[in-house]
Amino acid sequence: MPRNGDTRCGHRRRRAPARYSPKRRNDSVTYVIAQPCVDLKDKACIEECPVDCIYEGQRSLYIHPDECVDCGACEPVCPVEAIFYEDDTPEEWKDYYKANVEFFDELGSPGGASKLGLIERDHPFIAALPPQEHDE
Repeated sequence: MPRNGDTRCGHRRRRAPARYSPKRRNDSVTYVIAQPCVDLKDKACIEECPVDCIYEGQRSLYIHPDECVDCGACEPVCPVEAIFYEDDTPEEWKDYYKANVEFFDELGSPGGASKLGLIERDHPFIAALPPQEHDE
């Protein structure tokens, strides 16, 4: 059975890119990075992101809600399928939406992740998770 967003032949449907709006609400995220990324941080999505909006926390990656242009380039390259369009995030991982938004409350909008490198903290929800096991 096709995954949510897959066509019958198995190809992912591309969402039409949203227009960039510098006034996007802070509680609006287009893509969410969920549990499969915690303690893994593959970073293929960072390399693919054309606007440098995926930031690295201590244990997880986070998509900046105001810098993301909703292009969807990050989603298909994630090897553990941790990136979801916000409306397609599985129910069990809905709390990751809030974590992705609130991670930037203190940080603001630096205008690109590569300027900052590793941010030595995580959202409290992520920080409180037990260590995640991943197949190597």
